[in-house]
Amino acid sequence: MQWRDEAIVIGLRRHGENHVIAEMFAREHGRWRGLVHGGAGRRKRAWLQPGNLVLAEWRARVAEQLGSLRVEPEPGVQPAALALGDRVALGVLQAVTAALALCPERAPHPRLYAGARLVLNNLSDDIIAPALLARFELALLAELGYGLDLSRCALTGATEDLAWVSPATGRAATRAAGAPWADRLFPLPGFLLKGGAEPPLREDVALALELTGHFLQRRLLDPQECAMPAARLALPDVLRHGKV
Repeated sequence: MQWRDEAIVIGLRRHGENHVIAEMFAREHGRWRGLVHGGAGRRKRAWLQPGNLVLAEWRARVAEQLGSLRVEPEPGVQPAALALGDRVALGVLQAVTAALALCPERAPHPRLYAGARLVLNNLSDDIIAPALLARFELALLAELGYGLDLSRCALTGATEDLAWVSPATGRAATRAAGAPWADRLFPLPGFLLKGGAEPPLREDVALALELTGHFLQRRLLDPQECAMPAARLALPDVLRHGKV
């Protein structure tokens, strides 16, 4: 049994003196683990980091085995290097790897892989990267069967002027219909909607991440007894008040 695929490193665990068990999210194979010989050594440790982009080759005698992974870094500046010393980039990177780790093992999700790559490829932009992250988190919820309904108002059926989201149901409401309960609803930034092509404002991105973070925690993290990375939790405040 073997496959070769491009992948994102999403986790590492030391194994013995000089090896690691690496967790990858591969384009055509999804979340997969394998033993990387020498992965804890100085040469590989420099680039074998969560969030980095690699070409991975997995091999095992039978499919049920852990198997071994041979990995090579993709050329160019790697995401983990871009995130050094940058709180926005670090929060985005950790959010992407933590989100991919919630997917079922060995189940292909090529659209999620493409979405994650898009986020990581824009990591140097401190508005676009977190905005893409919010859209990616919505896509993750939908792909795993917990999607929000942002297509029409839950109260009136209208499809225009959607401005709120219920924290309980994940369904949208129009500005007028939701106004009486505004203090209990999440604001719905327009760039999350289909056709929302306007460049988002910093405050809109922060609101979007609070919205997606709530549903990630409630629908995916809590059932798996997982905690959201601290850097991801801090992202809305970092966007509002600066990186320092």
